[in-house]
Amino acid sequence: MHYFPSRRVAGGLIAAELLPKYRYEDCAVLALNDGAVLVGAEIAAQLHCVLTMLLTSSISLQGETDVVAEMDHMGSITYNDRLSAGELEEIRAENFNYLEQQKLQRLFEMNRLLGQGGIISPDLLRERIVIVVSDGLTNGLSLHAAANYLKPIRLKKLIMVTPFASVSAVDQMHILADEIVCLNVMEDIISINHYYEDNAMPPHETIVQIIEDIILHWK
Repeated sequence: MHYFPSRRVAGGLIAAELLPKYRYEDCAVLALNDGAVLVGAEIAAQLHCVLTMLLTSSISLQGETDVVAEMDHMGSITYNDRLSAGELEEIRAENFNYLEQQKLQRLFEMNRLLGQGGIISPDLLRERIVIVVSDGLTNGLSLHAAANYLKPIRLKKLIMVTPFASVSAVDQMHILADEIVCLNVMEDIISINHYYEDNAMPPHETIVQIIEDIILHWK
């Protein structure tokens, strides 16, 4: 199956895969964007665990679609590992001012979305089985950004899950995680929204409320 009625339905299907093994474990769900929160909320509800979000933003060069780097809301940069050290050095030298401007802009946008105080805390993740959730992966860059954020935090286990992903993204999931769940592996992904019949996305404030409600319930 390559299409899902909604992100919530997709989350329920992933939860069904995780439930037999992790129902009574101490887990935390970490979503990678607003759409992933809708997927992750179903997983958190069924596993009876907290849900939080790590905001990341892609940085590309002007007029190009290829992503050069992914930045999280703490300002940490993860560069595309498909670029060689020489290529990266050249890109940074030739586009220094533009890249710095993009970093500041993305950081401002993400922190505006997060609001005062943010909605992620290492304390919610420490010593838990962390389930990193995407609503679809064209590449593995956001996963690398999440893995970099999690590196200094002591976890029991790292699981990465998504309703669908490209072949290259699944390869990255295998490298970065202790365990993965990917319901569909695809050669070419048109767009993330394309594979959901219902693409209605609530306002970001509602997404944050979903997270806060679950955190308060299970903290």
